[in-house]
Amino acid sequence: MPTILGQNQYGKAENRVVRITRDGDTHHIKDLNVSVALSGDMDDVHYSGSNANVLPTDTTKNTVYAFAQEHGIESAEQFGIHLARHFVTSQEPIRTARIRIEEYAWERIATSDGNSKFIGADEVNHSFARKGQELRTTQVTFDGENWEIISGLKDLTVMNSTNSEFWGYVKDKYTTLKEAYDRVLCTDVSAAWRYSWTSDDERMPNWENSYEQAKKHMLQAFAETYSLSLQQTLYQMGSRVINSRSEIDEIRFSLPNNHHFLVDLEPFGLKNDTADGAVYFAADRPYGLIEATVLRDGVEPKIPVDMTNL
Repeated sequence: MPTILGQNQYGKAENRVVRITRDGDTHHIKDLNVSVALSGDMDDVHYSGSNANVLPTDTTKNTVYAFAQEHGIESAEQFGIHLARHFVTSQEPIRTARIRIEEYAWERIATSDGNSKFIGADEVNHSFARKGQELRTTQVTFDGENWEIISGLKDLTVMNSTNSEFWGYVKDKYTTLKEAYDRVLCTDVSAAWRYSWTSDDERMPNWENSYEQAKKHMLQAFAETYSLSLQQTLYQMGSRVINSRSEIDEIRFSLPNNHHFLVDLEPFGLKNDTADGAVYFAADRPYGLIEATVLRDGVEPKIPVDMTNL
């Protein structure tokens, strides 16, 4: 039976680019991991090996670095938009460009009193430590006319040490889990949200502010929800973002339930469920995995259900 070529793309993955901007003695860092995927009129290179329509992946790598200097990096989204527009509009065979970016955050190191500063320095504004929290993500896709921007974060670990329960669930002969009326709720938040902005004719969101606000509303909802299930907490987190940010139409979460089990200390004559606290075993696997999408009413879902390749 003859074969035909299906969906295909190519590009340069995981280009690490660090852009340092100097505002006098005050420096600013943007640290990105940029992956470029291009698709279009690429049948010949697969069928015959002809590279006539192929922009080398090395060229895409060089473009990432050149654009970081030429355009700067205002935000991960804006940088991705510059790149995607360039590849589609400058190369006729390329019909669609998808730019995936992970952003690593840095924060300034607080210095001590003036007696310990090095000679000639009134203030240190060029020393940073990598933040140990979330990894910011974005995916920019452009087909020459329409944009799709899916941004988000992953590896943001959060915990409620109380105000969480889990009971009233289905029980069968294999059920051993005891009902919990005061439990630890802990998860590593992976979230992806889709912006309503799709056209150059529309007003572009403020990407930096939008990210910070979406994260703020997620965390506030997590902290303020008395949780009877992680599913309930997920929905409250998504609803808070959608209701608070008009530029976001859809958000999808993948939330592992990082179980914390009370340690059995009875063999040592110790009670481990007391009013002043308890000792837990933090299990890393297996874990419950709760995933769902929250949408603005009337909006069609477009974020992939499987976020592992997002």
